Amino acid sequence: MHSSHLPLLLDDQAVSGIQPNPLRRSTLHRETHRNARIGWLRAAVLGANDGLISTSSLVLGVAAAGSGSSAILLAALAGLAAGALSMAAGEYVSVSSQADTEKADLAKERAELAASPKAEHTELAGLYVARGLTRELAVQVADQLMEHDALGAHARDELGINGTSQARPVQAAAASAASFALGAAMPTALVAFSAASVLIPVVAGATVALLLVLGAVAARVGGAPTFRGAARVAFWGAVAMGGTAAIGRIFGSIA
Repeated sequence: MHSSHLPLLLDDQAVSGIQPNPLRRSTLHRETHRNARIGWLRAAVLGANDGLISTSSLVLGVAAAGSGSSAILLAALAGLAAGALSMAAGEYVSVSSQADTEKADLAKERAELAASPKAEHTELAGLYVARGLTRELAVQVADQLMEHDALGAHARDELGINGTSQARPVQAAAASAASFALGAAMPTALVAFSAASVLIPVVAGATVALLLVLGAVAARVGGAPTFRGAARVAFWGAVAMGGTAAIGRIFGSIA
């Protein structure tokens, strides 16, 4: 069996059956934490970085090979479309597999609740005891949660499945495609509006600058050191662009 997290908030009424004090409820301190943003932040930054770095690297590689402006623009557009569709397909397949697993686990848990509710109650209470509650309190919590929503309680606290983390393949695919396309749009636009003679330094410089911004924003929102996050993203982006440009130069000279 799996284990996850104790419910985030057990109020007085849920724990002991005592009616909560309205004054106390009105002055309850609610906290927000950065880890609530890690999932979407990671996906958005990863997609945008992929789109920006891969498309800029493709542009620099084709440009370093001596190709004309129309060929470079075509490569950028193809890279944007292929990358966005690839990200969407990969994310959809990956998250669909997660969704299938969640459905199978929920179906199994539903059957176990129907077949042996007392055993499932004991199991749920045991989870709470293992996390620090007394046996008496754990039994009370399990009683009330199972009375309210037995499957939801087991899904959340035993399987780790809840409404915010539940797999959504279509949304994940759309978000990945959109973030990749957004990142890839900048180098594609620069190819369309920049002269061929300055294309390489313009794309490389703009990409590094935008990577610094993306890295800084992601680090700040995630609570990490801003300079380190920005420098890390920009460094590896520059390495990718430099390597692709070198390969383009080498094969362009051979051809």
